Amino acid sequence: MDYQLELQRAVDAARPVLATGRVADYIPALGEADPTAFGLALATVDGELYGAGDWQTPFSIQSVSKLFTLALALATGESLWHRVGREPSGTPFNSLVQLESEQGIPRNPFINAGAVVVTDRLLTLTGDAGGAVREFLRAESGNPLLDTDLAVAASEAEHGHRNAALAHFIAGYGNLENPVEAVLGHYYAHCAIAASCRDMALAGLFLARHGVRTDGSRLLSRSEAKRINAVLLTCGTYDAAGDFAYRVGLPGKSGVGGGILAVVPGRGTLCAWGPALDRAGNSVGAVAALDAFTTATGWSVF
Repeated sequence: MDYQLELQRAVDAARPVLATGRVADYIPALGEADPTAFGLALATVDGELYGAGDWQTPFSIQSVSKLFTLALALATGESLWHRVGREPSGTPFNSLVQLESEQGIPRNPFINAGAVVVTDRLLTLTGDAGGAVREFLRAESGNPLLDTDLAVAASEAEHGHRNAALAHFIAGYGNLENPVEAVLGHYYAHCAIAASCRDMALAGLFLARHGVRTDGSRLLSRSEAKRINAVLLTCGTYDAAGDFAYRVGLPGKSGVGGGILAVVPGRGTLCAWGPALDRAGNSVGAVAALDAFTTATGWSVF
């Protein structure tokens, strides 16, 4: 199969829907993104790399970083599942409504509340949660220049009232180990990392390799990698996870910067990016491109 051709066709399929989305502007720095930008990359477990469109343009990875915080925390042998659940939330990614009835235990690690808890644990384990994610992404992507965009991180912190409310609420139930301000600082640091589709496709390959890193060392057991992929499938695209599974058929993690990283176990990873979002906070172009690519190739977990 000509993967380069299929990637280009998927990019072409995505472009007409870009105008139906809206760039995230509740974080002012993200509102400056070009809504017409779009890129798609494929990295295979055999070491091949393909890209189309704006696939080498850095973008703010935002919540895509959450899968890496989870993997790094679980890689230490820690069990997080008494502090965060594994169920779809059915509510927006920054919702507070379930925390009180569920006593400060977030539904899953990929909504904001859950990611705050995972970041807190990674901070305890490493002393630098944001730095741990950044160094992992640098190593796996082979891009030593990959870094946090300090302007975006500052913009998130300045306008992060809802995240602060989530963190304080969680802390009120005794589910944070570190000061709220410290946890949020590291949370914004990893969300504000700027990376390209190329970088992210390469960085996510450990999940396609069933837990094995690019240097051949094992980050996660095969069972742990399977479980992260399972939670990605059911929770990785927020309250649109069912539609994403229906259309794309792969585990995936989205971010309001417009990126979606999708995993094809045993084959490779795809990263699509287009800043124009739907109401759930997922890139309209990325969903369309991944839908087109998996339909053409037959790649799916189903």
